Amino acid sequence: MRSYLDLLKTPGVGRILAAQLTARFPFGMLSLAFLIHIEQAYGSYGAAGLVLGAMSIGQAIAGPATSRLMGRWGMRLVISVTLSICTVAIVVMALVSLPIVPLLAVGFIAGLSMPPIQPAVRTIYPKLVNSKQLTPLFSLDASAQEIIWVVGPVVATFVAIQVSSVAGILLAAVFLVGGGVWFVSLPEVGRVRIPRSKRKIGAVLKRPAVLLSTIVGFVLVAACASVEAGVVAAFGHGSGDSGLVLAIFAVGSLVGGLALGHTPIGPWALTTRMIIVTIGVGLASISLNFWWLSATLFIAGLGIAPAFAVLFGIVSASVRFSETAEAYGWVGTGQLIGAALGSAVAGFAIDHYGATAAILAATGFALLGVIIPTVGKRWHPDLRGRDASPIPDTEAVAVVT
Repeated sequence: MRSYLDLLKTPGVGRILAAQLTARFPFGMLSLAFLIHIEQAYGSYGAAGLVLGAMSIGQAIAGPATSRLMGRWGMRLVISVTLSICTVAIVVMALVSLPIVPLLAVGFIAGLSMPPIQPAVRTIYPKLVNSKQLTPLFSLDASAQEIIWVVGPVVATFVAIQVSSVAGILLAAVFLVGGGVWFVSLPEVGRVRIPRSKRKIGAVLKRPAVLLSTIVGFVLVAACASVEAGVVAAFGHGSGDSGLVLAIFAVGSLVGGLALGHTPIGPWALTTRMIIVTIGVGLASISLNFWWLSATLFIAGLGIAPAFAVLFGIVSASVRFSETAEAYGWVGTGQLIGAALGSAVAGFAIDHYGATAAILAATGFALLGVIIPTVGKRWHPDLRGRDASPIPDTEAVAVVT
């Protein structure tokens, strides 16, 4: 813990970490708040899964594009514009009673305009700390973001049940605006300039580590989304137990991230972390008892933040600085498509077979997360003793003679 405290004393690290977590806090609330809101309105978890899937697909499409635009227009302008559009769309979804098809369209717009804060902050990190601190910072970031999933589901469930699901969605919008404005106002956001990438959009996926991270992130988030829907269905929207179980799931991730934050990233790092997730989620499918789910999902959580830290680290070490925002945008796109697929699969599984089927689907996704990095081990950089900073951009320099 002392090393993490020292890291937070580095100028700019603490405030940028806090601001981006505040801006991203709604992500821990919106899924559950919309799940409860739409299920109440339409009486179907399948409908809720489709709307959440539409939001995720919109965000997945926008991710690489808006991240790349930050190199052209700057972080502040891109984040400010997308923040404004996204907030309006979320408020409309909460306050206006719409048929399912228009609701899907508005959800898609909300996802399409989700501000690219995550790619922005991961691009800024290498400029805040030295190369030895970068891997621990990625681990701290992956662990700290679990606060979103510890507190967010509890807040969303409590407000949705005690007040209304509309109030839960509007509260998330308040965090989005407040955190987003705080983030774009920070001096570090204004100081970091992303060079324009000279390659075509999508070319960064030709780097094996980026492609591996995108695919593994896809199945990992699909597993988490399926677990979330399965837990909510197991206890029903009238119970606060679902929020508590998901919070314990996130606490496991927080503990795992802090415990493994300084572990060197070797070629088997992703595989071993995904094995932990698979074992925990597989055990969770045995029983829907509150205490059993809490214990087994805590175990599964121990591998989640460490897996994300590895994903961020191997991407950073494999791309040029001008490509980092787009690379993280593609990784985010993989995760969001995973969220869309996981939510949709879980929703239909719950409607037809019950909550256990959603957790079994999550087990299948997690197992793919073990198989893929095992087969693609040669694509996994060995960062033991290596610098995880991005590759410097080089270009010709004019010399006066």
